[in-house]
Amino acid sequence: MRIDIITVLPELLKSPFEASILKRAIESKLVEVHLHNLRDYATDNYKSVDDYQFGGGAGMVMMIEPIDKCISALKEERPYDEIIYMTPDGKTLNQGIANQLSLKENIIILCGHYKGVDQRVRDHYISREISIGDYVLSGGELGAAVLCDAVIRLIPGVLGNETSALTDSFQDNLLAPPIYTRPRDYNGLQVPEILFSGNFPEIEKWREEQAYERTKTHRPDLLDE
Repeated sequence: MRIDIITVLPELLKSPFEASILKRAIESKLVEVHLHNLRDYATDNYKSVDDYQFGGGAGMVMMIEPIDKCISALKEERPYDEIIYMTPDGKTLNQGIANQLSLKENIIILCGHYKGVDQRVRDHYISREISIGDYVLSGGELGAAVLCDAVIRLIPGVLGNETSALTDSFQDNLLAPPIYTRPRDYNGLQVPEILFSGNFPEIEKWREEQAYERTKTHRPDLLDE
C-alpha cells in the first residue's frame, strides 16, 4: 500500500511514522507513506495556499489551485483508489471503514486546515470524506495520523500475530472481552478460573459472553447495528 498525505504542516505528521508499528511497517516495505507540502504547489512568491472566502465571513479557505496541482501531479505517476478529505463533517471513522481501506493499493489523504477547502475540491476531487469525531481540530493532520494507524495495522504482516486484529473491539460490532496476564493473584485480585481450565471451547464461549455483556453495558448502540 502507498499513502500520500497532502498537508500544510508536514512536520506535524513525521513523528507518528517514526516509531512502533507504523515505523516497522514502513521499514518492512509493507506500506509507503509520503508527505507532500501543499505550499510547494503554490503559484505566488508568498507560497499562499489560502484566501478570503467569497461573500464574507470569518476564516480563511484553502484554495483549489495548489490542491489541484498536487493531486494532478500524483495521479500522473499512478492511479489512486481513494482520495480522502479529513474534515469534521465527514463520515465518522469506524472499524468497517478501516477494514475497507486496508484492502486498497494507493490512497491520497488531504488534510483540511483553516476554515476548510474550496467546495469545488470536495465536489470534484474527493472520493470519501472522513472525520475522527464530532469535534473540530486545528487541522486534519492528527486525524490523518489516526486514520493511517487504524488502516496500516490491518495490512497482512504488519502485526506480529495477524489474528490479533481479528479480535479487536468493533470487528464484529462487539467490544473486546476482558483480558488478563501475570500474576494470577495480585493482592487478592484474581484472574477468572475459566482461563486456566484448558477447555478452549468453553474459554471462547466465556469470551463471547463477556464481549456481549460489555457491549450491552458500554455501547448498546453497536448491538442495534
